[in-house]
Amino acid sequence: MDDEKSYSVDKIAPQPTIRRIPSYLRILYEYQAEGNQWISATDIAERLSLKPIQVRKDMSFTGITGKPKKGFLIQDLITSIRNFLGWTRASDAVIVGTGALGSALLGYKSFSHQGLNIVAAFDKDPDRVGKTIRGMKVLSMEELPELVSRMHVRIGIITVPSEAAQEVADVLVSAGIEGIWNFSPTKLKTPSSVVVQKEDLCSGLAVLSVKMGARHSNGEDGRD
Repeated sequence: MDDEKSYSVDKIAPQPTIRRIPSYLRILYEYQAEGNQWISATDIAERLSLKPIQVRKDMSFTGITGKPKKGFLIQDLITSIRNFLGWTRASDAVIVGTGALGSALLGYKSFSHQGLNIVAAFDKDPDRVGKTIRGMKVLSMEELPELVSRMHVRIGIITVPSEAAQEVADVLVSAGIEGIWNFSPTKLKTPSSVVVQKEDLCSGLAVLSVKMGARHSNGEDGRD
C-alpha cells in the first residue's frame, strides 16, 4: 500500500487515543521484524497491557478495519497509522532555546521518521548564537522572521524559560508559525488559528512519583 494514499477519518480522535497510537506503531514494527504479516488487536493489547476493545476503538480512527479471525495486515496498518499521524508528510520546524532541553531535542534523530524536520535553531543568548549544537548553527532571534517566511516553516518549538516563553510565542506567531510545541511551563496566549501543544514535564514527573508511591505502599506495580 502506498504511503501517499490518504485515509478518510470522519471524526477527530481524542487525545488519549492519539497518545496511544504511536505505541501501536512500535509493536507493529516489532511484529514485522519477527516475520509476521498479520496482527490482531489482542496481540497489540497484550503487549501494552490494554484491552482489545480499546485497541480496536483506537484503530477505527485511522480509517482502517481488520478482517475477522485474521486481524490487520501489518504493512497496511503501519501505512494507515503513519497517514493518520501525519508522519508521511514532512513538516519543517524551528526551535527557540538551545539550553539543555533544546540541545537534547536537536539531537533526537527519530523526529525525521515522525515527519518533523528541525531546520533552524535560535537563541537570544550571545554566548550561544553562532555556536554549533548537535550539528546545527544557532542563529539570533532577529533572523527568525525572515527564515520562517522564506522557508515556509509551519511549526515552532519553544524550550526557553517560562518568563521568555510568551515573547517567543508572539515572535513565532508574527512570523507566520501555525503550530507551537511548548515545552515551557507557561500557558501561552495565541490566536485561535494557532495550534498549541503544551508538554508539561512537571506533571509527568508528578504522575510517575505518585505511581511509584502507590506501588510501594500498596504492593502494586504502578503500570498503566
